[in-house]
Order: sequence, then structure tokens, then C-alpha cells
Amino acid sequence: MTMLLTGHSLCLPSQATVQELFSVARDAGIVPDISLDPVLTTFLSLDSSAALEHQYTSIQRSMTEEQLAAFHNNLTSELGGSSRVSYGGVGVVALALSILFDLIRAQGSLVGESSTHRLQNQRIFGISSSSRIGWIIHSYLSEIPGIANNQEKMAEITELHDNWLKLELIDHFERMTNKKRMGSESMQQWLVGAAVHLHMRIHQVRLHSVPTGSAESLRLSYKTGFSRLVQGYTAYLRRNIQETAPPGTRGPSGQRQTSANRSNLSNMTSLSSNGHNKTNMTSFTRRFEVPPVTGRLNQTSITNLPNKASGSSEVIGLNGPKGSDKTAAATVSSNTSTASELNMSTGGSMTEELASHGLLVIEPLRNVSHRVQHHPCESSAIEQGLVTRIIDAQDLEDIREFFLYSEKLFRFLLRQSDGFELKTK
Repeated sequence: MTMLLTGHSLCLPSQATVQELFSVARDAGIVPDISLDPVLTTFLSLDSSAALEHQYTSIQRSMTEEQLAAFHNNLTSELGGSSRVSYGGVGVVALALSILFDLIRAQGSLVGESSTHRLQNQRIFGISSSSRIGWIIHSYLSEIPGIANNQEKMAEITELHDNWLKLELIDHFERMTNKKRMGSESMQQWLVGAAVHLHMRIHQVRLHSVPTGSAESLRLSYKTGFSRLVQGYTAYLRRNIQETAPPGTRGPSGQRQTSANRSNLSNMTSLSSNGHNKTNMTSFTRRFEVPPVTGRLNQTSITNLPNKASGSSEVIGLNGPKGSDKTAAATVSSNTSTASELNMSTGGSMTEELASHGLLVIEPLRNVSHRVQHHPCESSAIEQGLVTRIIDAQDLEDIREFFLYSEKLFRFLLRQSDGFELKTK
């Protein structure tokens, strides 16, 4: 029996073509990465105490006696003169100490430099610390080393930042689902904020300032919210990923694609020769990006935080309708083709060089030119294949597991109580 190849079958790309275009996007740094920073998943886990001890020991071994003495002097000063930190080996306190260790080792004493200045153009766990979610997290982690041994103060500061972050996450969720603000940056901000917020609440249970059920209900809320956001994010990628073949490739009808066929797609994007590729930071070195923790932020200086009624629901926007959500281009960092890809050195204009390339758009201001040859009619199927590849690259199962603690594991987290003590070499 002879199989007839229809026009439709001719428009199905090979897996190799989809993979090649995915590789082009990945090499250009425009494949989104919304996965949780491994620093968060390590220190907000049952392994936090062992991880902190390992980091502390490694730092000691790398220093001379003189460096070690200066390190301990600065560290003791940050800890309010104490050599022991209550709950220092667990959760948000371990996370704050881990950041503090690396900052003191890398930068030394930073007394005299304002927190506001250090906050500018910095990132924390992959998100901007000048965003409202990043700012609240930075403010909270900055406070912890100096107050961790004062349980009453620690409970007060944690409750304050818990309320700030809860309200901002509710607003952020609503903006993504109902106000067309979905995007990779928005997704990562929500995920980081939700992870830290959940462990703020867990720490309040340890301090006996909220009931256990408060942390459990928040976990279930974020579990549900995450599932809905993944659906919205996948739909967002389907709407935004667009690809066009290089001109000159021939479709099944033998018609040649010209630059005129690409005008609509090209007009939707912005190519710039000075875009910055997103760096894939998946190691503990991300801690160095967090603004140093000396010079505490004045709580009253944080402005423009959500002004919600005190009865705001803990459920993070689960009742709003789904919407069509093209993101604002200004919120996404630009990633574009390099000069070498455009052959700009040959003397031709950018327009002339682009005319010989195809174009791949992942989301607004994340695009790259390419020379991957394929039938123009295959672009639609390629776009859907790229959606699948990008979603598969996001470690969504690991993120989902972060909010899907078993009851037994969740109880273990709530019962963590390890302190941390400074030791000499």
C-alpha cells in the first residue's frame, strides 16, 4: 500500500529542525529559566544545617589566619556580638547566614555604604531586588542576622514582612492572570516570592507565633496557584513564540519565501545589537548577587507596597478569570542577535543582512536571527515544538515538589530547631 504525502504532512518539521532552533535560542541566551535557584531549594530544606556547616567549613579552610580573624570579627559584629545563632541552621535563618558568609568573605566589611546604593541593579535568587517582591525579600534577609537571637523581635519582623509579601504576591498573581502581565520574569518573581513566603510562615510556626494550620493552608494555596500559573505560562508561550524561515527556502508549492513574507513578524519584535543575554546562574555563586546585609533597611522607607484591607484572603488569586496576557515588553530583558550572526562586519547594513536570516521570537524583546533551513509552512509546528522544549527545560516537577511536601516531611520542617555556632579553625 502506497502512503500518499499530503500537503499537511509536508508541513511537519523534523525533530532535528526543532532541536536545532531550540539550540539557537539557548546559545543566544533567550530560552527562559524560571526554575528555583538551588540556593533556595538547599537552604529551605531538611538539608539546610549540613549545607551551612559545609559552607562555613569550606570558607575557613580557604583563609589564612589573618583573613579568618577578620572574617570572624566582621561576622560576630553582624550577629550582634554573639557567636551562636538561634535556629541558625534552619530555613530562612540559614539562608540569611549563608548569604552573609559569602558577602563578608567576598567584600569584607561594608560599613558606611548605604543599603539603598547597594540595592541598585542587583539581583537576588535570579530576580531583581529592586522589584517589590525582591525588595521585601532583601529587606527581610538583611534583618535576620542581627535579630535572630531575639525571638520576640524575630517574630515581629517576620510577621511584618510576611504581611508585605503576602499582599504583594496576591497582587502579582492577579496581574499575571487577569491583567495581561504574564511573562518569564513575572513567573520567576512569583515562584521566588512564594518559596520564601512559605518558609517565613514555617519559621513563625517554629517561633510559636502562628498555628501550624496557617503554614499548611498557605502551602496548599501555593500548590493550587502554581498549577494555574503553569497553565497560563504555557498558553503565554504559545501566543508569543513565533518563527520564520530564512528567505529563499521553498515550500511544497515551490514558492520562494521573500522578506515581504516576514514583515508582520519582524514588525512585532525589536532587534538590538547591544542586548544582554540572560546568564544561567544555577550555582551557589548567586549568593554574591544579593546586596550586602550591613546597614539595615528602615522599615518605614519601603513605599508603594500594596494597601490591602486586613481581611485579604490567603488564597493567592484563585478565583479570577483567565485572560489573554501579552506581557509588557519593558518588563523583559532584551536578548538579541550578535554582530557576528548578522555579519555586520562585512559593511552591509543591518537591514540587508537580516534579509538573509530567519527570525525566532520567544517573547517580547527576546529574539534571535537564524539560518536554519526548513519549509516556511513548518513554522507553526516548529513554534509548538519549541513551547514543549522550553516547558520541559524548566524543572517544573522540582518546583511542584517544593510545594507538594508530604505531611510527614512538612512536620519535619516545622520541627527543625538546629542552631548555628561560630567555631575557630
